[in-house]
Amino acid sequence: MAVGFVLITTETGCEVSVREAVSAIEGVVGQWIVFGPHDLFVKVEADDESELTRCIVKGIREVPGIIETRTLIGAEI
Repeated sequence: MAVGFVLITTETGCEVSVREAVSAIEGVVGQWIVFGPHDLFVKVEADDESELTRCIVKGIREVPGIIETRTLIGAEI
């Protein structure tokens, strides 16, 4: 299983609409509005890294109102 965490910065006032849109994307298993340099913290799970990448690039990053994303990929050591 592949796990990723996406830190999202939204346009001002778009936090809730972005959270709602992201929550409908397959693979998103959690989303939280946060305070600080980012506006939303999202957990994504997929069967493999290819599917995880597709969810982030073709799903999350295409949501209107998102200015920037930073993705952290979980590693098994």
